[in-house]
Amino acid sequence: MEHVVTEPGWRQSVENFIENSVVQHTLVVLIIINALILGLETSHTLMASVGHELHLIDQIILWIFIAELVLLMAARGFRFFKDPWCVFDLIVIGIALVPATGSLSVLRALRVLRVLRLVNKIESMRKVVIGLLHSLPSLSSVFGLIMVIFYVFAVIATNMFGSKFPDLFGDLGTTMFTLFQVMTLESWSEGVARPVMEIFPHAWLFFVIFIFIATFVIINLFIAVIVDSLNTSKQSGQPKPEELVLAELRTLRDELAALRHQVGGGR
Repeated sequence: MEHVVTEPGWRQSVENFIENSVVQHTLVVLIIINALILGLETSHTLMASVGHELHLIDQIILWIFIAELVLLMAARGFRFFKDPWCVFDLIVIGIALVPATGSLSVLRALRVLRVLRLVNKIESMRKVVIGLLHSLPSLSSVFGLIMVIFYVFAVIATNMFGSKFPDLFGDLGTTMFTLFQVMTLESWSEGVARPVMEIFPHAWLFFVIFIFIATFVIINLFIAVIVDSLNTSKQSGQPKPEELVLAELRTLRDELAALRHQVGGGR
């Protein structure tokens, strides 16, 4: 009995062409070249000498990207819009097609968003982004915790230092901004802590405790949550050991059944 090999439809053929590794690598190179061109366009000297050529290359690459999206939409149909990465690419390329004139001139600067298509094209980057998105629920809890800590320390600092240092601790909003500067360790000693300590000598204790909690503990919590989410995403894409054992047992069972059938048929 002959096995009839059916040729894939034109939709599958188009999608296979787009997903081909050579085509994908070419698109990655074009995205990088496009990113370099957008960076070179910020130089007035280069634009005065080779601006027309750079703009022409940018337009050619843009139309290649458009052709890629059109082919994918034709191949996948409505499935194209079910893939969030495809929708992201469509939005990024769509921004480049909007006339950047008048009130929409700001969209010209957003052309650099095309560089973000590298996230979709490079699998390792895509996995990192997926892991970050998975960590958002846990990060919201950590963010809520740090807001509570900020609020408590802001109320304390406003009551303690507000009368003497209104520019730094005059009200709750100003104090929270000052504490944010302290948390980032940007000029916190010379700009904030030491002037306060000249009037309140024991204020160092407040700043040390706040920095220890806000900077070292909370920031490490952020990192820990993100790393744990990335590890979870990586492990979720791999089969579990018990699943591998079950798959091996099913293979052995199928082979035994085939042997029995052969032995039974040979009698």
